Amino acid sequence: MSFFADRRALVIGGFGFIGVNLSERLQQLGARVTIVTRSRSRHQGATSDAEARGIRVVEGDLRDAAAMRAAVTAQDVVFNLAGQSGAVRSMEDPWTDLDVNCRGSLVLLEALRRENPGAKLIFVSSRLAYGRVGPEPVTEDHVPDPLCVHAVHKLAVEQYLKLYGQIYGLAWTAARLTNPYGPGQPPERTAYGIVNRMIHQAMAGDALTVYGDGLQRRDYIYVDDAVAALLRMSESPASTGRTYNVGSGVGTPLVDMARSIGAIAGGGRVELVAWPALAEQIETGDFVADITRIRRELGWEPRVALADGLERTVAFYRTHAA
Repeated sequence: MSFFADRRALVIGGFGFIGVNLSERLQQLGARVTIVTRSRSRHQGATSDAEARGIRVVEGDLRDAAAMRAAVTAQDVVFNLAGQSGAVRSMEDPWTDLDVNCRGSLVLLEALRRENPGAKLIFVSSRLAYGRVGPEPVTEDHVPDPLCVHAVHKLAVEQYLKLYGQIYGLAWTAARLTNPYGPGQPPERTAYGIVNRMIHQAMAGDALTVYGDGLQRRDYIYVDDAVAALLRMSESPASTGRTYNVGSGVGTPLVDMARSIGAIAGGGRVELVAWPALAEQIETGDFVADITRIRRELGWEPRVALADGLERTVAFYRTHAA
């Protein structure tokens, strides 16, 4: 029987890219899923679909203390996927990033402390926390050196987690996620998710823009693998109080990934363009995650290779476009 059978799982930000896939998988495993969304009307179609499948949907802002206290009550596991995304966006609007990502996460921790200290919290952090690291795979012990406001705030939340674990005994795990891709990301969300964005561009016959020479390597992870990692963290006692890289462990030059997308989608063209000034200043260069820790401690490893994942993702969007 599934670990999640009849357990209560709260997914804050459940209509985002990762959240949609995570919520669906939790329900398949028998969990009693509740999604928290900031706006039911904004996600009207997704809300109707979720409720038709038996998922409970509640409206609430991560920064609303009363809403968070009500949402976390009686939950067994809480996934915090809500937040402001985008490195460049965080530099252009640092105040919103601070308000949503830091204050919102602190509101959630206070809600758990007061209403449900026995629940386990899974927080989705970011590989951006490391900053510029060079060509070698990066372990979790690498000293963070963030290059953007968004990364600073992700690190701040990780420190909140450690503090609330030490002082109040709250159970938590942080996932430093690399570049996720796969079915479920709407085409209008362009602040993050470069693989999905390029797939939409290629299917529309548009240019796939790559900054600089495109030789910077990135670690891309298929969404099903990312979801499996989050589930493993939530069910494993060994993960409590730990931070894990969640990636493929394989580096791929950005321009190679773009060319592969064009070939699979049968459209679009790769264009090398000059870096925008701000984006170039906060560019991290190569990033490949060392996933030894999560493999050793939790027995998780990615199963979907990049070529296969791109094929699946293009096929998904073709079907839905039709």
